[in-house]
Amino acid sequence: MDGSIKVEETAANASAGMPRRALRNIGLLGFCQALTQGSNTLMFASSALAVLTIVPADMRIWANLPVTMQHLGVMLAVFPASMLMMRRGRKFGFRLGSVFGMAGASCAAIGLQLGSFPVMCLGGLLLGYAVANMQLYRFAAVELAPMSFRAKAISYVTAGGVIAGIIGPALARWTPDLWQPLFQASFVSVIVIHFIVFIVLGFIEFPVVRTEDAAGPQRPLLEIVTQPAYMVAAAGAMIAFGVMSFVMAASPLAIVQCGLSKSEAPVTIFVHVMGMFLPSFFTGHLIQRFGVFNIMTAGIALLIGGVAIALLGTTEWHFRGALGLNGVGWNFMFVGATTLLTTTYRPAERGKAQAFNDFMVFGTTATASLMASIVLEVKGWAYLNYLAFALVCIALLVIGIFRLRNPARAT
Repeated sequence: MDGSIKVEETAANASAGMPRRALRNIGLLGFCQALTQGSNTLMFASSALAVLTIVPADMRIWANLPVTMQHLGVMLAVFPASMLMMRRGRKFGFRLGSVFGMAGASCAAIGLQLGSFPVMCLGGLLLGYAVANMQLYRFAAVELAPMSFRAKAISYVTAGGVIAGIIGPALARWTPDLWQPLFQASFVSVIVIHFIVFIVLGFIEFPVVRTEDAAGPQRPLLEIVTQPAYMVAAAGAMIAFGVMSFVMAASPLAIVQCGLSKSEAPVTIFVHVMGMFLPSFFTGHLIQRFGVFNIMTAGIALLIGGVAIALLGTTEWHFRGALGLNGVGWNFMFVGATTLLTTTYRPAERGKAQAFNDFMVFGTTATASLMASIVLEVKGWAYLNYLAFALVCIALLVIGIFRLRNPARAT
């Protein structure tokens, strides 16, 4: 067995309900996803604006650097985090991630108090380890459910982002002015959230680490990642996250740049996050019914629709519509890509296969978030969206070539 299982083959076994214990564990993991993603959304909505309160005008171009450092932290952390979980288990690894989340948010709050841009960037880097662990929640969901519920388990945990879409923007709107300096209360909220997640993770019954899983037959990493299905899954996730981060990171700054109130930023981010996660309640079902590649292609169409709306105008409703479609497109692409990826590796290979995928994904995301503020400042919002369109077209090309060369898996 090489791990190359067709996603659609599990659909016939999915008629029975998911076991109660699996539902409980996945529900708790989804709750942790909600809180952690909510804190991440809060950082996205607040970090760049917080930086603007402490840097001179000629440094505005680097306003997204703490967020970029967070993505860099994710990229650097995915391999050690994943390998640690292979040895010590999911619970230990995820709780350590929460500790890093508390430490990173503390650095961000202290940096703001000191007016130190480097300390805020350090906070972003430490938060990256916490976010790297959060991104592994979707793979842990697969291990908590029977194989026939693989797509639904990923989808249900991802759906925790719906709560995140309420928590993050709400905190981004209510906390900045609670005390001085501005936005410090937002970072303190992130500390509290990661503490709660640390507690809840203790109640999830993760599978015990088995020696045979870590010591089973393994192929070289190069052989795993050069499988056509793996490359399509990784490319889909990279472009989905890259385009989403590119547009999302720039949107709070673009909203202010276009003359709208800064209070519009949390509203637009709320619409975006709802678009990202609300479809997760049915994305798994759609994948089982229509096939993973059809859903990923639909995601590409939605991302293109978001770009089109962004280019039509710069009112608050253009921003909301563009970011909303961008979110739904990301969901279809990302859940589909993750589902496809889980069919390409053996149990003993999962650590390095998942880590390499997320390394590539967040390398792309780090680059996208850094370039977002630079492109916006130098070229403007419209040019940024043209670049996003070009990236989406690459994803369409990759999936199209795979479907032509592998007609048996074309759905």
